[in-house]
Amino acid sequence: MYGFCCPSQILQWFSRSGFRSFVWKWFWLPAFQASDSLQVDKQVRNEYKQTDFSEEQAVKLLSISDKQYRLLHSPGVRERFGDADFVIGCGDLPYYYLEYISETLRVPLFYVRGNHNFPEEFYRAGALKSPRGCLDLHRRLRHWNGILLAGVEGSLQYNNRGYYQSTQSEMWLHVFSLVPGMLLNKWRYGRYLDIFVSHAPPWDIHDEKDRTHQGIKAFRWLLQTFQPHYHFHGHIHVYQLDTQTETQFGKTLIINTYGFRETMLELSANQNGHRRFA
Repeated sequence: MYGFCCPSQILQWFSRSGFRSFVWKWFWLPAFQASDSLQVDKQVRNEYKQTDFSEEQAVKLLSISDKQYRLLHSPGVRERFGDADFVIGCGDLPYYYLEYISETLRVPLFYVRGNHNFPEEFYRAGALKSPRGCLDLHRRLRHWNGILLAGVEGSLQYNNRGYYQSTQSEMWLHVFSLVPGMLLNKWRYGRYLDIFVSHAPPWDIHDEKDRTHQGIKAFRWLLQTFQPHYHFHGHIHVYQLDTQTETQFGKTLIINTYGFRETMLELSANQNGHRRFA
């Protein structure tokens, strides 16, 4: 027979089990990370060119993923994309490539890793665990110049060799970890999220039938529930002109940014003075 558990026994079990660390890691820590948004703004303002957005202004976004272009890794990138206000990397690009684009354009670069990335990349100067000067979005919420961003890295697990592969269940945990921060965004800014960034596409949108390129069910739920204005992803290579790369899903425009894409974001100010998408 099982005896009655008093509150002290329950607390003892809670402290000894891994449940407390599990909840902290996957759910509550991202909520506190959302409070780092002002620090992100300070870091960006100190390191990169000043961008003084007016109350109503179009912001130019350069998004990149999967394929490297010589133009983007040359001084010509400044002439071709010098008017970009910020950059988003959707995975499967080496750290030196992201660093070069960010440093040459002198703009902030937000990124997630893809299934072909590695935890460390080795160069003459030593090992790099992340691209220097760039901001990781995986399971984080960022606030920059009135724009709310969040992201999830990797793809669906299809072998045991990749570092950034997750099962559908693990992807649900990644997405759930963003929920406290998005609720905080709603309270502070009146909306949950503006831009969601991932490597893999959402379930049944831009994805393919093979397991490697299947979409993520949790991403589709996030888009339906929190309705960001944009979802940028990579992972699905585009080899034919008739391949669909843009889909309007509810209030969210989903964009496959294979290679590179330029997107104009229209910002306006609400009655509280917060900038948001028009």
